[in-house]
Amino acid sequence: MTSPSKPHMPPYFNIDPATAASRLSDPIDTARFAKAAAFGAKGRDDLARRGYAPDGRKRLRSFSTWEVCRYLLPVAPAHLRRVLKANPDLPQGTGEGNTKWFTLEDIMALRDHFAAEGAANKEYKSWRPEGLPAKIVAVANFKGGVGKTSTCAHLAMSAALDGYKVLVVDLDSQGSMTSIMGGQVEDEWQTAFPLMAKDFARHMQGENAIRQAQGGTALPFDETLTEALEVSPRNLIQSTHWPNIDLIGAQLNLYWAEFQVPVWRLQSRSWPLWDALTNAFDSEGILDDYDIILLDTPPALGYLTINALAAADILVVPLGASFLEFDSTGRFFDMLYSTFASIEDGENSVRRRDGLPEMKFEWDAVRTLITRFDASQQTDLANVIQAYFGDFMATYRQDLTAMVGQAAEQVNGIYEADHRQFNRDTYVRGREAFDQTWAEVKEVILGTWWRDSQMMQPQQREG
Repeated sequence: MTSPSKPHMPPYFNIDPATAASRLSDPIDTARFAKAAAFGAKGRDDLARRGYAPDGRKRLRSFSTWEVCRYLLPVAPAHLRRVLKANPDLPQGTGEGNTKWFTLEDIMALRDHFAAEGAANKEYKSWRPEGLPAKIVAVANFKGGVGKTSTCAHLAMSAALDGYKVLVVDLDSQGSMTSIMGGQVEDEWQTAFPLMAKDFARHMQGENAIRQAQGGTALPFDETLTEALEVSPRNLIQSTHWPNIDLIGAQLNLYWAEFQVPVWRLQSRSWPLWDALTNAFDSEGILDDYDIILLDTPPALGYLTINALAAADILVVPLGASFLEFDSTGRFFDMLYSTFASIEDGENSVRRRDGLPEMKFEWDAVRTLITRFDASQQTDLANVIQAYFGDFMATYRQDLTAMVGQAAEQVNGIYEADHRQFNRDTYVRGREAFDQTWAEVKEVILGTWWRDSQMMQPQQREG
C-alpha cells in the first residue's frame, strides 16, 4: 500500500536565505546602469536591423498587382494591364508574367493618370481641400503599453498609402517611432526640443523689447536660447524610406525638455508654454507643406504632451479592453480637463482684466480606440467601455493578429510586411485591423476639413 504523496508546495516556500544571498551579485553602483544601457543600445540596434536592408538602411518594399488593385487603386488587374500596355510612359512595374511589382512612387504616378483619364465615378485620389492647412492628429494616453506608437505609425503609413503627404513628430524620448521610421537622431538638437527653446527665446525677445522701451534691464539670453533662434522646423525634418512620410525624430535627451520648460516658465510667467509646437508649425509654413501631421506622445501628461494636445485638431486615444486601461484612460481625460481648464482660467482672468477676448481650447474630434482586442475574451468589457465613453469611441476594435505581432518583431509596420510571408487570409485579416482604423480616422479628418471649408465660404464672400 502506497502512502499518499505530500501536497506540492508553491515555490516561494522554504527559500534558504543563505543560498539566496550566495546568488546575489555585488551591490549595483551607477556605473553598472551605464553598462546595461550600452548592452541595451547594442541589442536595440541589432534587433532594429531586422527590418533594414544589409547596408543598414530601411527601404519600403514594392507592392504586387494584387495589392495595388485590391487596396490602392479601384481598377481590376486585367484593366490595369491594358492601361499599362496602352501607355508605355507609365510605370510598368518589375517582374515577369501577370504579377508586377510597383513602388509607392509608381503607384502615385498611376493615381495621377487614372484621376485624369479614368472613370468619373471612381475615387482614384483621396480628397484634400485647397486653401486649408494640414490636420494635426495627436495620439495620446498616459497609460503605457496601450499601442500609441504602433497606432500612430500605422495611421501614418495608411495615410501615405492613401496618397497623403505626412509628417510624423516623435515626442517620446524612447524614440520607438523614430526606430520604426528608420530615423537617425544624434542629440536633442535634432528633436522637437529646439522648437520649444525657440518659442521661449522669441517670447523673451518680445519681453526684453518692452523692458528696454520702459528703461528696464533686459533679461539675459543663454547659449541654448541664442542657438535655438537659428533653428527652423525644416532643419529638423528628415525623409524616411516612405516617399511621402517625413519625420522629426526623438532620442533620450529629448526628455530634458520636461525639466527645462518649467525653468523657463519660472523665468517668465507670461510665456504660454503650451503654444510652442503650434507656433513652430504656424510660423514656418509647415501646415502648408503637409496634408496630415501625426504627433506621437510620451506615456505621461508632461509638457511635451500638453504641447501636442494644444496643437492637435484631432485626438486619438488608444487603450486596451482591460479594467486598468479603462480606469487609466478615464483619469487621463480627467487630467486633460483639469490641466486645460486651469490654463483657460488663468489666461482668461488676465485677458478679462486687460479687456482682451477670452481664449478657449477646442478639438475637432476625439476618438478612443480599443487596441489589441481579443473578441473571445474581451467583448463584454469592450461593450462596457463603449457605453461609458459613448461618442468618443471609435466603432471598430483593432484585433490583435499574428501578422501584427510578427511585424512588431521586425520593427516594421504591417503595411511594410510582404504578403508572401503569410497565407492570403492571414494577410487580409491583418491589414483589415488597421484599414478599418484608418477608415474611421480618415472619415473624421475629411469631415472636419469639409466643415472648415464650409465655414470659410461666408468669410471669403465677405472678403
